[in-house]
Amino acid sequence: MFEKEYDVIVVGGGHAGAEATAAAANMGSSTLLVTMNLQTIGQMSCNPAMGGIAKGQIVREIDALGGYSGIITDKSAIQFKMLNKSKGPAMWSPRAQNDRMRFAEEWRIALENTPNADFYQDMVTGLLVEKDKVVGVRTSLGIEIRSKAVVLTNGTFLNGLIHIGEKQFGGGRAGEKAATGITEQLVDFGFDSGRMKTGTPPRVDGRSLDYDKMIPQPGDTKPEKFSYLDAPILKVQRDCHMTHTSALVHDVLREGFDRSPMFNGRIQSIGPRYCPSIEDKINRFADKDAHQIFVEPEGWNTVEVYVNGFSTSLPEDVQYKALKSVKGFEHVKFFRPGYAIEYDYFPPTQLKHTLETKLIKNLYFAGQINGTTGYEEAASQGLMAGINAHLKINEKEPFVLKRDEAYIGVLVDDLITKGTEEPYRMFTSRAEYRTLLRQDNADLRLTPKGYEIGLAKEERLRRMEGKQEKSKYFVDFFKKTSFDPEEMNPILEAVDSAAVRQSDKLFKVFSRPKVTMDHMLQLESVSDFVREHDLDTEVLEQAEIEVKYSGYIEKEKSNADKLHRLENVRIPDNFDYSKLKSLSYEAREKLESIRPVTISQASRISGVSPADISVLLVFLGR
Repeated sequence: MFEKEYDVIVVGGGHAGAEATAAAANMGSSTLLVTMNLQTIGQMSCNPAMGGIAKGQIVREIDALGGYSGIITDKSAIQFKMLNKSKGPAMWSPRAQNDRMRFAEEWRIALENTPNADFYQDMVTGLLVEKDKVVGVRTSLGIEIRSKAVVLTNGTFLNGLIHIGEKQFGGGRAGEKAATGITEQLVDFGFDSGRMKTGTPPRVDGRSLDYDKMIPQPGDTKPEKFSYLDAPILKVQRDCHMTHTSALVHDVLREGFDRSPMFNGRIQSIGPRYCPSIEDKINRFADKDAHQIFVEPEGWNTVEVYVNGFSTSLPEDVQYKALKSVKGFEHVKFFRPGYAIEYDYFPPTQLKHTLETKLIKNLYFAGQINGTTGYEEAASQGLMAGINAHLKINEKEPFVLKRDEAYIGVLVDDLITKGTEEPYRMFTSRAEYRTLLRQDNADLRLTPKGYEIGLAKEERLRRMEGKQEKSKYFVDFFKKTSFDPEEMNPILEAVDSAAVRQSDKLFKVFSRPKVTMDHMLQLESVSDFVREHDLDTEVLEQAEIEVKYSGYIEKEKSNADKLHRLENVRIPDNFDYSKLKSLSYEAREKLESIRPVTISQASRISGVSPADISVLLVFLGR
């Protein structure tokens, strides 16, 4: 069946596996996606949504590089919101509710229409390794399929164990069996492994809910989209709703604590800190009488509803009794109960920045196998692993994004340099250069890079260049053009901003905090310029940010340049840290384990102090 050798084999068809397959295949590698169930490619295992705080920026970065997640999100969206709009643009984060079934369907269609991508349904139970180099995979049917590189994206399936109350059974997801064999083989090769936990809420019948008792949560009145390419913008949206737990709900939940796998010792592993189960919330925040519950529809044509904020592994009878006590859920009917799942992961300090393992050449890890949580984090790792697998087997330079270039760069660097002992989730606060890494400029930052490596198509590059040129031209217009005080002052008065006594450049008055693009468009010279040059909302937004935040942006660029000087100080591959007696014992141990490539990376390792960095710089003659 598999006489030919593939360039890349991707194991697992979730968000990481789907992006890895698309990236490698689109760059020209013959790629085989092997997954246990071809019907669940791109499955949204948990909430039916993409994006959110920092995650929305990641989806836009994936799109800018030439990945599929943004396009597929737009095609299957049922609601769109730009979060944090009241804050500065560095915090603006796009989020979409999605039709769960259409999202998976669009992924399947996109991959099947990708040249060089083949598919096979089977469980991979082991790797073929020769002389510390992966050369293929072995499946549960005993079939050996050879390849030049392998990307593992196993999600929660590696020795997955599902918990509902005192019941536990093997599984990688509700209704699907766990994957076995890979962990044990990797441990034999010398890899460290660990266990992590995640959970999911009950799914319920929307026809049994009373939405009149809940607070509607509509989408934006002018919804945007994720992809920089032509994608449908929502004309009709579905509302979400919000309700709350209560002291009564909490009391009912506590009745089941003695049968909770979280509290009776059955679950030993660590779950996501920022997405705790409902029992964890009422235990940790005992002083709170109520927690928010977001009621999210699962699609256009289904009555299934996702109960966001009610993740739980309590016994199903306790889940049901407690949820019936929530306002609007008095007559609730369950589709399926919530559950927790434990699974194997491999601490990501065992990887290079390309996501290739240090122990086995041409073997890449992406997604939850690296200890992350979230569709977006997984998809971005899959994209990077697919790109680098293709580049490696074609003897090309690796593709690594720096911390000031992308949230994806921050994510990978955090994982490789610091590791993680709990499911890692991206936040804007993790990025020290977040003013540079905005959702509006992901194309300007990354599309040229995506085009250069052969992933982003020329159409994408031309669009980006057009937007960049028009934005710069518009900003120059503000710098060169003067205003008439008589026309300007009524606008300033309306926003309670000080009047001007004499004419000055538009740039200066536009820089004021309360003055927005909508105000500037009331000026005849500005509106005429926009009309004459056919400037769209994307260009207007880009120009406004450049004008109003230019000082902050320049300062961050300056700080990033200082960081790059340390990035240029490389540490030799086989550097012997034991020779440096002036290093602290902890620093020596961490540096020996992680083997940083540059001084900059070394400085970010937990336990390595500025004094240790000085010792290294002196020894390296810097």
